[in-house]
Amino acid sequence: MDEHRPSGPADWPADLCAWAGGLALAVTVAPAPPSLFATGVAVVLAAALHTVTAWPVHLYRRRYGRGTLPELRALALTVAVTGGLLWALGGAQAAVAVPGAMTALLAMVTGRATGRLRRERRRRVAPATGPAVPALVFGAGAAGHRLLRSMAHDPHCRYRPVGLIDDDPAKRNLRVEGVAVLGGRACLIAAIERTGAQVVIFAIRAGDGALLRDVRAMVTATGRELKVLPSINETLDGGGPVGVAQVRDVRLSDLLGRRQIDTDLEAIGDYLTGRRVLVTGAGGSIGSELCRQLHRFAPAELMMLDRDESALHAVQLSIHGRALLDSPELILADLRDAASIAAIFAERRPEVVFHAAALKHLTLLERHPAEAVQTNVLGTLNVLSAAAAVGVERFVNISTDKAANPVSVLGYSKRITERLTAHRSTVAAGTYLNVRFGNVLGSRGSVVTAFQAQIAAGGPVTVTDPEVTRFMMTVQEAVQLVIQAAALGAGGEALVLDMGSPVRIDELAHQLAAQAERPVDFVYTGLRPGEKLHEELFGDGETDLRPLHPLISHVSVPPLDPALALALDVRSAPGALVGQLADLCVVPHLPQVPDQVPDAATALPTLSAARTS
Repeated sequence: MDEHRPSGPADWPADLCAWAGGLALAVTVAPAPPSLFATGVAVVLAAALHTVTAWPVHLYRRRYGRGTLPELRALALTVAVTGGLLWALGGAQAAVAVPGAMTALLAMVTGRATGRLRRERRRRVAPATGPAVPALVFGAGAAGHRLLRSMAHDPHCRYRPVGLIDDDPAKRNLRVEGVAVLGGRACLIAAIERTGAQVVIFAIRAGDGALLRDVRAMVTATGRELKVLPSINETLDGGGPVGVAQVRDVRLSDLLGRRQIDTDLEAIGDYLTGRRVLVTGAGGSIGSELCRQLHRFAPAELMMLDRDESALHAVQLSIHGRALLDSPELILADLRDAASIAAIFAERRPEVVFHAAALKHLTLLERHPAEAVQTNVLGTLNVLSAAAAVGVERFVNISTDKAANPVSVLGYSKRITERLTAHRSTVAAGTYLNVRFGNVLGSRGSVVTAFQAQIAAGGPVTVTDPEVTRFMMTVQEAVQLVIQAAALGAGGEALVLDMGSPVRIDELAHQLAAQAERPVDFVYTGLRPGEKLHEELFGDGETDLRPLHPLISHVSVPPLDPALALALDVRSAPGALVGQLADLCVVPHLPQVPDQVPDAATALPTLSAARTS
């Protein structure tokens, strides 16, 4: 049925004719037919009742696509009510009300089906034999159906569907738009050879990475191309159009797996819509995506704070399509300047804060721990203090998996910020929480970006260790879960995002290299100081509990008195400063009431002793 043509007033005369014909036929076959006058009255009554009944269900008010299931439901309801009222009125027309209504409904449905078939035949495009590329579609689900429909009705389609592949045995004899299901994954190579397909289109929008990798390996072995439909998260609200125009090349994020995030939009709207929201580190990979997604929830004001003016220019351009840099939504400031941050918060009075600003390059921070202290630790403390001073309702600190059992300067500094945020939740009125996750795929300065640059330069590709693994997630998935987690978390918690299975970095590098035009060499350099062979999402003593969302775990974080962080001596030798940072990550077993915050004057010696032991 032509779902793009709405039903409207033009259908009303035909439906009244269907009533007249249905009642006339019922009179003809009735054992005791009513008089001609009674039949005329029945037809007039049916027309009037049908018109009145159709109005509240919007049958002729262009609400429904013509021939769609909602239209047929409204049509059946209208005819049923009209027939029932005719029967209830009694008299001569009662005898023909029910068979007349059934006949009329059949005529109305038949008329719509006939019109649909005629339009479909007019619009259907004959199978292309010229420049169109023969293509197999992998996936006979909803996305596959819509893709084939798009192909069949597009006279300029660059692909000609020659078959479907689906692992579901129940779909073996299915034909979609005249295209047959040829078998499952095991039949893929044979189907490619038999049909002469030059392209395979992976049409499972929420497919797992293992399935796509398997399909890609088989397609590549035959020398054919593999294309994919975009993931659900790539389209607006997960409900964007599915058609041949969306078909694209395979990306690394597709091969790692794509999940549909179950987002509670109502809960998110409650704490974002109409609120003043501030994002620190707004120009970074996480911060900029946060700003783009937060903008969709219509906050009263979205404030984007960063010390990098070019990064602010880029994020404003990505949100509005223009970047004049003259809007108060952009705030150029440095977290290290406590007075400036306090003044900004006092003037702008944000209600929700996402703290994404941080130094993040592990190896560089190993050599410059004082920079990690001044930005990651003291900068966070400046933001926490400013937030508490103006009564921020919800504060979300963006953390990292390196804060779980930390062994690096980056991990130490981020674990300390988790504990400082937890402390603030014990003394401030708002909700202060952390969100912890692993590597973001393709973020600025990430390993993927480095591999791509090395491959483009012809190699070699440098990998630290062939067995090293990392948790990977696309920036869209990560930010979507961050926003969801912020709606669910309680004060003092760290909400740990489900990152899926760890990814072998060596395998990831080889997948990228396989897409290069020429072979590249690989060099293994060994782990650098502060690096783990395998990252962890949970520290010792932390339990994976998911009471509210299947992809979000809740762990408690022991608070840390800010006085201990302020006692860090950035003028110390790097080795000594790293030791101080490590001390602050140890939770001593002090004889005190549970959840009591250690006193700054007594805890530092105890912490050092605990670390030494």
